[in-house]
Amino acid sequence: QVQLVESGGGLVQAGDSLRLSCAASGRALDSIGVSWFRQAPGKEREFVASRSRGGGTTVYADSVKGRFTISGDITKNTVYLQMNSLKPEDTAVYYCAARSGIATMQAHNYDYWGQGTQVTVSS
Repeated sequence: QVQLVESGGGLVQAGDSLRLSCAASGRALDSIGVSWFRQAPGKEREFVASRSRGGGTTVYADSVKGRFTISGDITKNTVYLQMNSLKPEDTAVYYCAARSGIATMQAHNYDYWGQGTQVTVSS
């Protein structure tokens, strides 16, 4: 079992930055693939970024490439999502997800989910 707890969301203005945290417990960070997804009102949950087991590979959605960075701290068993140059279209609930296998972009592949953290970007 893996438990995930997200934090760091909030209300910011366009162009600002936020850092989301996903604290994992139950498994070592480097033994799981971890991804961030987001879901805006009325829209499907979409992939944002992933970190492979061991952290050697990161993948980003085209919409956030160059603005968001996913990273991990194995001493804290925590994955971060640094979000820069935020846009109103980034407004959503952000979820952290984990699985034992390879990190993928498909939400249905993930076994463990956090409760989500709201990010709101005003124009």
